[in-house]
Amino acid sequence: MTAFAVRHDGPGTRRRRGPGPRRRLIGLLVALVTLLVLVVLSVMIGSTTIAPSVVWDALFRASADIDQYAIRDYRLPRTVVGLVVGAALGLAGALIQALTRNPLADPGILGVQAGASFAVTVAVGLLGVTAIGDYRWFAFAGALVVTLLVLALGSTRQGRSPVVMVLAGVCVGAVLGGAREALQQTNPDAFDALRSWDAGSILGRPLDLVWPILPFFAVALVLAFVVAGPLNAMALGDELAVAQGVLLTRTRILAVVALTLLAGGATAIAGPIGFVGLMVPHVARWIVGPDHRWIFAYSVLLASVLLLASDILGRIVMHPGEIPVGIVTAFVGAPVLIVMVRRRKASGL
Repeated sequence: MTAFAVRHDGPGTRRRRGPGPRRRLIGLLVALVTLLVLVVLSVMIGSTTIAPSVVWDALFRASADIDQYAIRDYRLPRTVVGLVVGAALGLAGALIQALTRNPLADPGILGVQAGASFAVTVAVGLLGVTAIGDYRWFAFAGALVVTLLVLALGSTRQGRSPVVMVLAGVCVGAVLGGAREALQQTNPDAFDALRSWDAGSILGRPLDLVWPILPFFAVALVLAFVVAGPLNAMALGDELAVAQGVLLTRTRILAVVALTLLAGGATAIAGPIGFVGLMVPHVARWIVGPDHRWIFAYSVLLASVLLLASDILGRIVMHPGEIPVGIVTAFVGAPVLIVMVRRRKASGL
């Protein structure tokens, strides 16, 4: 017997219903335990492997030991940044897929992160902004403009086409990427500090960079769960959603605001990291079914799991050097995108 049932929501509508609340909670608990294990591994693994007992002492019995110093000042902040950025990207991906009803949507593929990156590059190259903490306002603005632009370009007379929207996002991202590269060539010295950021990395990001952006993520998290129910109704079609009392314009505006805060904030902290928002919501949907309240909750946890696992993998394969996490997620995510494009039905929304 299959673990999933099929629900009929109306004439011509046939949707899969996910497992019950108990199994969903158990799955959420498993994801949380996995995340805790990865947090410990992220603190332990680096240029030198540190024993769990030293990690414990660094957290609860601080001393001047050099390993404890490395944990408190470098590895722990890096792990926290990975948790925050991963959660933001996963939730942003789930939101943009629900908003556009496009299973191929992702802040990276649709150019949202390219818009944020381009805005940051303009701020550095033309306005002389040098502090990473000041990037967030430009990243928010760039993400918002490109989100609205791609939504407009991806709309056809028959509605929003997933393929047209992806092509629009790829084109906008390519144009902005080229413009960003050209701008960086005009003043290489100003962009030396951006090399690590430009590759998508959580290495060397202080916690002071995260705290100012956390309130924006908190607002976005609240907005996401506010629109989760209306997005469930909109997945059945605009007419049915309106019949159920959903305010379409308000829901879309709130979703775009949340998406902008999440994608722009994550990009301001770590640079452009692609494919996390593409892969994770699909995994969440396979586990819990079409309910966006559960998809959003799972995406927050599973995206942090993916980002931390990718970051750890990047440290291991090039030891004693390392690969930026953005490159690792691209290696994993690009084949996933190809497989999904070739599928006739990629986790229908």
